[in-house]
Amino acid sequence: MPDRSLHGKTVVIGGGAKNLGGLISRELAAGGAAGIAVHYNSDATRAAAEETVAAVRAAGAEAFAHQGDLTRPAEVAKLFDAALAAFGKIDIAVNTTGMVIKKPLVEVTEAEYDRMFAVNSKAAFFFIQEAGKKLADDGNICTIVSSLLAAYTPFYAVYPGSKAPIEHFTRAASKELGARGISVNAVGPGPMDTPFFYPAESQESAAYHATAAALSGRTKSGLTEIRDIAPLVRFLVTEGWWITGQTLFANGGYTTR
Repeated sequence: MPDRSLHGKTVVIGGGAKNLGGLISRELAAGGAAGIAVHYNSDATRAAAEETVAAVRAAGAEAFAHQGDLTRPAEVAKLFDAALAAFGKIDIAVNTTGMVIKKPLVEVTEAEYDRMFAVNSKAAFFFIQEAGKKLADDGNICTIVSSLLAAYTPFYAVYPGSKAPIEHFTRAASKELGARGISVNAVGPGPMDTPFFYPAESQESAAYHATAAALSGRTKSGLTEIRDIAPLVRFLVTEGWWITGQTLFANGGYTTR
């Protein structure tokens, strides 16, 4: 039987510098991963990426930071090639990248639409594709989506709309890669207590989201905490390998379907 632990495993993490991606980078290293490729997008995130790399190395794993625009398939390929060059193999690929916009559907511009689908859908597709090409057998792929996929709400036509195709990418990839023992899943957190969430919300809407989950009263912010998502990702890419082709909502009862 293949070893389903993190011991000796190497990982590529899209958006692995900060917030949820940064915590996943740290937790997989602490759990025994041998190497972590920490992707980041812009110069503004470079310092966070370097800090995460230092934390991963302190946990005993190899690590390096890699900058790239994952809306460009050639840049996705460079990320995976850099990991192969550094580690010799890739076992796990996790993509946490995303972009949010909240506004009335009738006000969304073509440029906003194109950008949202590039960041949330196109990048995810080619990340999964590249992982399918370059992961070792018995590997794992996980993409972060959104619990808004199961919401009935105004002003969020384009954000979950651009995440929705990932469910289909996930199912197709799980079928195509299953013969190699590769599991493919998506995780949909609820609104998370990170800097990613607040700019799109008013004070009133943020307060609503902080009380909307069934378990809201059990967290400090009322929102989904990254510390509650990272362990689920860790499980899916290790002992939870038998789960594949699924979208798992982890949101404290914020939405369901």
